[in-house]
Amino acid sequence: MNAMNTNTTPVNLATALASFDEVYSPRIVARMNDYDVRIAHTLGDHVWHVHEDTDEFFLVLDGRFDIALRDADGKETTVELTKGDTFVVPRGTEHKPSSTGGSILMFEPSGTASTGDRHEGEIPDHVDSTTGHALG
Repeated sequence: MNAMNTNTTPVNLATALASFDEVYSPRIVARMNDYDVRIAHTLGDHVWHVHEDTDEFFLVLDGRFDIALRDADGKETTVELTKGDTFVVPRGTEHKPSSTGGSILMFEPSGTASTGDRHEGEIPDHVDSTTGHALG
């Protein structure tokens, strides 16, 4: 069992976010059942991607966070989120996050890649394709 699962010390999200600067490079702040609770700074465009087998939960902690969604016919719509807003991207839905700057909290099954099961095009240098990094 990993130390994160047995830690009785609370994690302060503001302190955790202040401990790193990279954008779209999620840090795991807790694990619950088979899920990671991740936080990330956001700025600029992510990459179009899809998670075939899992929904993806977002809570905007600060700033603005938009999620473009693409349906099976290729039609795109954008959901605009600000501090305190939550949104779930349904499994199998192509999506592309973007932000003018902010921070988010996500719930995802442990091992879920931040760039999905498949993504479109090259991954930009500012997007970390990861299953999450340990905090600290």
